[in-house]
Amino acid sequence: MGVLPDWMIERDVKIVPFAPQQHRPGVISYGVTSYGYDVRVARNFKVFTNVWGSTVDPKHFDPKSFVDVEADFCIIPPNSFALAETVEYFEIPRDILCVCVGKSTYARCGVIVNVTPLEPEWRGKITIEISNTTPLPAKIYANEGIAQIIFLKGDAVCKTSYADKKGKYQDQPGLVTPVVH
Repeated sequence: MGVLPDWMIERDVKIVPFAPQQHRPGVISYGVTSYGYDVRVARNFKVFTNVWGSTVDPKHFDPKSFVDVEADFCIIPPNSFALAETVEYFEIPRDILCVCVGKSTYARCGVIVNVTPLEPEWRGKITIEISNTTPLPAKIYANEGIAQIIFLKGDAVCKTSYADKKGKYQDQPGLVTPVVH
């Protein structure tokens, strides 16, 4: 298994819209990188709140656990959490696995980004988990970089892809809360 270089990302992975460059003055960077792609966070957020005394339960997820926000930025309260979606839509080839890491600009502010791996033949917009680990509110900018996807190319195609096993998050249109079948 090896890392996919920038020129192969554009050729082998469907990313829509695709940004061929990374640096933009005054903006948290996004677009293709040496061995990855910096994704943007869209304008839709679900910010977790305890106004209704809900419990976060992945088997019985209560929509009252969060507040929906659609804006050019999102303020995540101290020691809190939000879900967001990427601007970009992905189609991962059968011989590629993706790992997500947070961008250092946000990490240096105490904001941690977590995305589970994108498995071979997964398709959709990515749901991103954003944690504010600080005792202060954290501002997240929509349509700017939030995380980097690193592409790992297998020496052979996988035996069973995400599409083969009919994964529950296949073709998600954007921000999707937990699903347990």
